[in-house]
Amino acid sequence: MSTIFSKIASAALGLGALATASQSVLFDVDGGERCVMFDRFTGIQQKVVGEGTHFMVPWLQKPTIYSIRTAPRSIPTVTGTKDLQQVSLTLRVLYRPVEEKLPKIHAELGTDYNERVLPSITNEVLKAVVAQYEAEQLLKNREDVSKKIRAILIKRASDFNIILDDVSITHLTFSTEYAKAIEAKQVAQQDAERAQYLVKRAEQEQQAAIVRAEGDSEAAALISSSLRLGGTALLEIRRLEAAKEIAGALARSRNVVYLPGGNNNNMLLALPSGGGGGK
Repeated sequence: MSTIFSKIASAALGLGALATASQSVLFDVDGGERCVMFDRFTGIQQKVVGEGTHFMVPWLQKPTIYSIRTAPRSIPTVTGTKDLQQVSLTLRVLYRPVEEKLPKIHAELGTDYNERVLPSITNEVLKAVVAQYEAEQLLKNREDVSKKIRAILIKRASDFNIILDDVSITHLTFSTEYAKAIEAKQVAQQDAERAQYLVKRAEQEQQAAIVRAEGDSEAAALISSSLRLGGTALLEIRRLEAAKEIAGALARSRNVVYLPGGNNNNMLLALPSGGGGGK
């Protein structure tokens, strides 16, 4: 019985040793990753190790895994404009390393290459570009400024074997004093536009009054001319038209009674409205 247990123990030890040995001589490179191998005798190998399971010599070789997926990074900075206004910007970049240049990146920058490079070159480019514009121009030409920053920053990052897939300004604010000045300017512009509108409205009303006065003057001239030519005939026509309108209004009223009389002494009698009984 003891012999069986001893064999089992020996087999377990052998399997454990084999597992330990396999872990020390095998390593995995997952999808979206690459490996840079360091050899104690020859240094950093220039061949990048791709995805899969690979062999290595324990103690002699040391693998370092790098991600080649696109990763985001937001970098804030504060800089000055051409007209000496302080502006706060946040730039978002999507970056990844150049796969073939990973051995050089590993040798010159290390695994934290993004921390070493991106903040430095981003601040450098932002300060250089923003200094070429006045504060108001940054607001009006934000898209053009972003494109210019993107072009310069992509070229600058390529010097360090870093690819920038996208660069955009996500945050842009000015100092409190400048923001108040912008607000006051907008209010002044609105007041000026309102005053201009009131002036135009007054001019239009004045022009309309002139047109009405000219029309009244022409009408008065026509009436005066008609009176000179036709005598009192025009007045008689106006009197008859007015009498007709009055008669029509009285005829539609239920409380008016017509009483004929002699010698053209006809009368219109207004009766009180019905409602109360008399004694």
